[in-house]
Amino acid sequence: MSSTGGQSQLVCSGCRNLLMYPVGASSVCCAVCNAVTAVPPPGTEMARLVCGGCHTLLMYIRGATSVQCSCCHTVNLAFEANQVAHVNCGSCRMLLMYQYGARSVKCAVCSFVTSVEGSTSTTDLKFNS
Repeated sequence: MSSTGGQSQLVCSGCRNLLMYPVGASSVCCAVCNAVTAVPPPGTEMARLVCGGCHTLLMYIRGATSVQCSCCHTVNLAFEANQVAHVNCGSCRMLLMYQYGARSVKCAVCSFVTSVEGSTSTTDLKFNS
């Protein structure tokens, strides 16, 4: 859910289209698929990500560590901007730390560039202060 003036938006629980609705509504009926989507309680911070499996836009409550796609059932890691993750260097296996959003990380020991997109080794999350 995101708010702009007197309207907010959320993702339809049926067809995954982005829906606009007036602030204060308790549910929204999609004009495309007629699915009724419940509106999260006021003050709930929502975040968005694109599913790594089917590229569907997903919305979730900020702070969740993973989000399962309702379309393809892929479990997506939900990193926040203040989180870092770890991956082993693709050459020397040195444990590397990188900031969320990075596509690759260069090893300081052997200079090998390891791709981190879609890596399953990114499960150790730490928060920066």
